[in-house]
Amino acid sequence: RFGLTYEETLVRGLTINALKCSWEERFTLLSSYIPALDNWAVCDSFSCNAKWALKLPSQTLWEFLIPYFHSNQEFEVRFAIVMSMCYLMKDEWLSVVFGQLEALDLSKIQSEYTSQPSPYYVRMGMAWLLATALAKFPDKTRAFVNGSSLTEEVKRLYARKARESFRTR
Repeated sequence: RFGLTYEETLVRGLTINALKCSWEERFTLLSSYIPALDNWAVCDSFSCNAKWALKLPSQTLWEFLIPYFHSNQEFEVRFAIVMSMCYLMKDEWLSVVFGQLEALDLSKIQSEYTSQPSPYYVRMGMAWLLATALAKFPDKTRAFVNGSSLTEEVKRLYARKARESFRTR
């Protein structure tokens, strides 16, 4: 979409993560960067290395992520999911994050990957978040998944991720 190679997009994101700047400045940079995310590897590499997010008030980060949860672009939604998994996986935020996952309308999310059921990378991000939550909050995560309206495909992917994890039994 932006004519950048994989490497250019990755370096751009890692540079944004490394900058010493205010969160307002970083959010401005991110607003132009996030639409360039076009694959899971860059999205996840950026998100998992955004250690600056640990210094933000959780509410500030959440307010920045909300529009991306409502995007119709697959990797913008995945960005919000993975950032939530990495930096909002706290007891006091669990129900908020779970509620946002349940509210996602997968049918409205566009994917450039026609070889996968759309939007595969959002569904896999949801499964990854849930498997991570299971390791940290097993009872709350099981209760949420069992009582949720998540699609059977997301539940199946979550179960697979949880089985493959070395952090859960």
